[in-house]
Amino acid sequence: MGMQMTPVRLRIRELREAKGMSQAELARQASVRAATISAMETGTSRGVDFDVLERLARALGVDAALLIVSESDAPAKRGKGK
Repeated sequence: MGMQMTPVRLRIRELREAKGMSQAELARQASVRAATISAMETGTSRGVDFDVLERLARALGVDAALLIVSESDAPAKRGKGK
């Protein structure tokens, strides 16, 4: 049975992998510990400072809002009804 992931972890992993970056490379570019990236992606992180999200977003080349969008607002999750 798989672990349910929060939208923040989902977006970080998805964007990081789309850029072909390792956790270590993202951590280096965002000036955070690799353990921080790992904890966020595996769900062992207790919380994330907004400053860290900003640095991650910058390193990934996206707006920080893309990392914290709710699952219901994510374009890939929307239904075709409207």
